[in-house]
Amino acid sequence: MECTLSDLRGIADRFALPAAVSAVTPLGNGNVNDTFRVETESGQRFVLQRLNTRVFRHPEQVMANIVALNRHVAGRAPLTATPERRWELPEAIPLRDATAFQLRHPSGVWRMLSHVDQANTHDTVLHLDHAAELGRGLGTFHRLIHDLPCRQLADTLEGFHITPGYLASFDQVHAGLTGRTPQHRFDADEHHCIAFVNQRRALAGVLEQAKAAGVLQLRPIHGDPKVNNVMLDTATGRAVALVDLDTVKPGLVHYDIGDCLRSGCNPAGEESRDLEAVVFDLDRCRAILGGYLEQARSFLTAADFDHLPVAARLISFELGLRFFTDHLAGNRYFKVSHPRHNLERALVQFRLTESIEAQDTALNALIEELR
Repeated sequence: MECTLSDLRGIADRFALPAAVSAVTPLGNGNVNDTFRVETESGQRFVLQRLNTRVFRHPEQVMANIVALNRHVAGRAPLTATPERRWELPEAIPLRDATAFQLRHPSGVWRMLSHVDQANTHDTVLHLDHAAELGRGLGTFHRLIHDLPCRQLADTLEGFHITPGYLASFDQVHAGLTGRTPQHRFDADEHHCIAFVNQRRALAGVLEQAKAAGVLQLRPIHGDPKVNNVMLDTATGRAVALVDLDTVKPGLVHYDIGDCLRSGCNPAGEESRDLEAVVFDLDRCRAILGGYLEQARSFLTAADFDHLPVAARLISFELGLRFFTDHLAGNRYFKVSHPRHNLERALVQFRLTESIEAQDTALNALIEELR
């Protein structure tokens, strides 16, 4: 259901804002939620979002997780605030007439969050200082929430970042195609991807096996700390917030670290069609990990460090596996602009995985140097 400007203002007015709504305008270009900036007569700004309930089937759990983060971090400013640096966590705004943090409306489920002012984001890493701030942002976030008991957080996306589950989904879709009469004809790129996956089956379970053995422990994670979810101060260029908190859940910090490295260390980006340009940049890796460890080193264990080298490789493989499976399934999950879009994305992630593998010795040495 489309909303008029009048509808949006009426929805925004249902939340406990400090002053009347003066304007509502579109914000960002996210692929999941519909997002708007709300201006108030007091000059304060807020973020109004319609949650995608096809992805997040229990929006009340999403909001409960954000509220739990807000409560845990409240009063911890001395851990992060310095004269040179500020840090913010988007806060959930309740409804005016209830303690609930989401509004069920004929047009969907809506929520309001605080706005991070004087900050912006970029889709790709601009330079090594930016890479270091990307790491510092994730490290600050982890440092503030690592001791939040996981029992206080719901698993809002079951199976998310559980690589063996994605491998099982691939096997199911692949078997369905090969079992058809007439059999599906795979092209050269598809054959390459199938062989790539089969050669790395043992990789899929590495982190989950370590978790099951008690070697790695569950902690709160962000779930999607890619480059454009770390906000930078427009004046100083320093990380000031980690946004898009819908995927916060119990997990392994290695999934966050791996996704941050995967996103930040490929100068060509996820949408590149030039596979020769896709490479895992070790200088960016050093900057990101250096910034991360500056903030988060204190709570990491020896086992955590031991499993860092595999993190980026696994998450690159995992995302490529998800893209390729969706391609074979008919592009049902990820938005695409043409039929081979997810296949091209998969090829990029698999190429990035190969680049990480080719630099395994150097990556291990880098992490050993930083630990």
